[in-house]
Amino acid sequence: MTQDSESTADDVANGVEALTDVQVLITAEEVYPAMERAFLNAQTEIWAGYRVFDLKTKLRSDEGRAIGDTWFDLIVHTLERGVALRIILSDFDPIIGPKLHRASWAARRAFIAAQEAAGPNANLNIINAAHSARIGWLPRLLLWPRTVREISRLARSLNAMSSEQRAKRLECSPGLRPWLHSDAGGTLSARKWPPPPLVPGTHHQKLAVFDRSLLCIGGLDLDERRYDGKDHDRPRDETWHDVQLMCSGPVVEEAQKHLETFLHTVAGNGTVPKTEHLLRTISTRRTFETPFLGPRPQICELADAHLRMIAQARTLIYLETQFFRDQRIADALAKAAQDRPDLGLIVVLPAAPEDVAFDGNTSSDARFGEYQQARCVASVQDAFGDRLGLFSPARPVRLTGTGRDTLNGSPIVYVHAKVSIFDDAQAIVSSANLNARSMTWDTEAGVALDDTDDVNDLRMRTFKHWLWPKAGPEYYELSQAVAHWRGMAQDNTERDPAKRRGLLLPHDPEPAKAFGRYLPLVPDALV
Repeated sequence: MTQDSESTADDVANGVEALTDVQVLITAEEVYPAMERAFLNAQTEIWAGYRVFDLKTKLRSDEGRAIGDTWFDLIVHTLERGVALRIILSDFDPIIGPKLHRASWAARRAFIAAQEAAGPNANLNIINAAHSARIGWLPRLLLWPRTVREISRLARSLNAMSSEQRAKRLECSPGLRPWLHSDAGGTLSARKWPPPPLVPGTHHQKLAVFDRSLLCIGGLDLDERRYDGKDHDRPRDETWHDVQLMCSGPVVEEAQKHLETFLHTVAGNGTVPKTEHLLRTISTRRTFETPFLGPRPQICELADAHLRMIAQARTLIYLETQFFRDQRIADALAKAAQDRPDLGLIVVLPAAPEDVAFDGNTSSDARFGEYQQARCVASVQDAFGDRLGLFSPARPVRLTGTGRDTLNGSPIVYVHAKVSIFDDAQAIVSSANLNARSMTWDTEAGVALDDTDDVNDLRMRTFKHWLWPKAGPEYYELSQAVAHWRGMAQDNTERDPAKRRGLLLPHDPEPAKAFGRYLPLVPDALV
């Protein structure tokens, strides 16, 4: 970390200046209407950076539906009112992530169509931004055969389309086009040389600033796939649990500066604004890339804050995370358990990764991720013993089948939230998973809470979401929660799903152990 970018981490911990107002939003059922109202109430400008922002997403608020059916209508309405939009959409490697790359550019086309519909005075600036880092020449050469095979597969898929379909697909795949060769008859094939400069990192953040006075930040992107309600009454492959914050106060200016500068930072240009409440992960391209697979970590405030808050916790640490794969964090938790015999840990995570559970992914990357998680889970199990509550949510219905998309005979609820709470003293809500990728490679952003009322409100809201309405105060008590949650979850395994207390079941680590595979010489941050 450079001198200019040193985080005021101690100031965050000591509460230099509390956030003015914090609203906790649970699942898209609460988040999307709040975002719609923020767009409708904006007067001058909106800055946003998202991994996914699909304008086909339906509007959910009464105010939003009064002006249209989808976010396309809302964007047109916002531009017509004279509000300036500055949107940074994450772009992805066209060979490693062709679907995401295509979706990014399709979203761009939708925004431009909205601009045209809004009239000549519409003020839109949209950037499709891939991470600036590239893998080095040595790993690029080692991956060359696999890369050519993947481009060949994409070429075959395009060749099977009609000419019109192919043209539309390629129009939204600008990064892929240079790596395709077209013969005289128009048949596409892979270019054999040079090896493509693959993009290892992504901009994974999800935040928006409205009129420099209101911030929406957390783990939730915008599309129909991510819409779910607090009861999670959706098909098993459509559940999606997430947490977002609406904040005012000094953190908003920090988020605004971040949105204005992070692309320059990632490219290795300019100084990095200091922050007190905004926590970031930012990496840059390496000056000497040849032997490296990933970017150079520059700002690791989210990782540093987690490690510091783990060391300071005394009674209960509560984590909601999509992935639990960062061995440094697992080791820090294990040390805290050894140092403080009264410290408890609750971890809520999905029963399986999304692509493994719903898509049947058996790739080496998926297996490596499961290996990492099994390793981290084992570390905290050994350290905490019965002071650990390890849980996964499932819908309260019976389902036949034994795949990774079920748990104890019920369809899983997919946990995508990134929430970390340390006693009632400190908390983090962000876009970052507890894996090395989020902590060192990808662009991430989150908020550190240090006001007791804010932290307690976040904890009570998140606890209440998983518990049942008549859960007693002992389930919310810091020193008693682990024991009572463990008993509740175990009892739920023996109940008819419709009669369970809350949504939690014991997390089963055995499938990840059986499925996971170690990949030698591969950095943990790859997955």
